[in-house]
Amino acid sequence: MNAVLAWDVIAAHGPAFAHGVAVCLGLLSISLATGFVLSLPLAVARASHRDALARPVALFTYVVRGTPLLVQLFIVYYGLAQFAAVRHSIAWPLLREPWFCAWLAFSINTTAYTTEIFAGALKAAPPGEVEAARACGLAGAALYRRILLPAALRRALPQYSNEVVGLMHATAIASTVTLVDVTRVARDLYANHLLPVEAFGSAAVIYFSLTFALLGLFRLAERRWLRHLRPAAAT
Repeated sequence: MNAVLAWDVIAAHGPAFAHGVAVCLGLLSISLATGFVLSLPLAVARASHRDALARPVALFTYVVRGTPLLVQLFIVYYGLAQFAAVRHSIAWPLLREPWFCAWLAFSINTTAYTTEIFAGALKAAPPGEVEAARACGLAGAALYRRILLPAALRRALPQYSNEVVGLMHATAIASTVTLVDVTRVARDLYANHLLPVEAFGSAAVIYFSLTFALLGLFRLAERRWLRHLRPAAAT
């Protein structure tokens, strides 16, 4: 197939690639939202000096971060279906759906990584900042809500941006559980038309563009919320 016809085939699959982008961003958004909400209390527990709180969370993050996301996805989608108790439970209508299983596996994975990122930022809180807050009468939940967590989230922005981009790239494995994402469109295009460079090259350009956009958004966020950490301009 000549180059002109090859790119005509790619152009004809534009709507399919657009649908794949929507699947990628949808899965990324709901997984990140779930992971963010779950990781906040877990990060507080992980950074706690109480072993009864910190150790169970540390075990959770250690196990999840120690196994590949693809394996976790297969366990959720294929593994749980092997148990009759699961198939006859009220959760089965959800666990047999690829969207739900992908969301569950991705959410668990990003929760573990985000918990460690936020916990590290909490532990890095300057002692003077904590002492000043306590001198103003803040303690307990109020101290975390008004001082520690907002400051930790700002400090964690650079590391969290890496987690977001990494998870976006990881959505490429969602096609292994039948979701039609960007990678699945490229694979089908290759299988049907034998255009590996054009098919996977198009997918690479799409993922690069998404990465560029995400990093740009985080750079803007860092400029706004980490402005105080930049060196003062010379006078």
